[in-house]
Amino acid sequence: MSEVIIERPSPGIAVARINRPEVRNALNAAVRAQINAAFREFDTDPEVKAVVLTSAGDHFAAGGDLREFGAATMVDRMLAENTTELARCRKPVIAAVNGYAFGGGCEYAMNCDIIIAGKDALFAQPEVKVGLVPGLGGTQYLPRAIGIYAALLMLLTGDPITAERAATLGLVSEVVEGRAEDRALEIAHKLVELPPLTVQLIKKVVREGTQVALSTALEMEKLAHQQMFATEDMREGSRAFLEKRRPKFRGH
Repeated sequence: MSEVIIERPSPGIAVARINRPEVRNALNAAVRAQINAAFREFDTDPEVKAVVLTSAGDHFAAGGDLREFGAATMVDRMLAENTTELARCRKPVIAAVNGYAFGGGCEYAMNCDIIIAGKDALFAQPEVKVGLVPGLGGTQYLPRAIGIYAALLMLLTGDPITAERAATLGLVSEVVEGRAEDRALEIAHKLVELPPLTVQLIKKVVREGTQVALSTALEMEKLAHQQMFATEDMREGSRAFLEKRRPKFRGH
């Protein structure tokens, strides 16, 4: 059985589904490797315009697999595969979160660009409770998302917060009734209709711009704005607006 199931529900959309529901989708080495392989493929596949990351069962991911961690040495962890391809993917990625998003699950969600949470979702970085420091970006992504003081409360206590509290803090994009996946797919369908180069460049400028000085980020934005004038999609978008019709974007 594959630990990550890949689905193509409609043209332009890919779904990566973590598939270990019997252990609340705990993240083991196989999951990390298969997530890397999947997102490496999504990044280079011209047919993929948007990706949804979700899970089988009732929980998004309950963190790292402690049975695997308990037997690991420092050298094992130094040599372990990190989930880098998720963060590197140029395509927009939407996390659809129900149930637990704990530890690595919370970090996986923060590696995505949009986080849709069901009302039953809980977010936590509980690594401190088992003597661990987060290892997939929790100490860095979380303060950038919700501020240092709210982040340190979560990181130092390990206590979970509800989806609604996460939304208030700015950790999630939207809270929905029922299955977050339904809303995530709805958003993915909207993204597929937009000019892909523009979508990817907006993502790039936002992600990279938050890591540099404001003046540098504004220069990045200006250059990205100018680059769009070299694309046929910008011409098509302008013509379609003036002609009061739906644009037909082709990605060039």
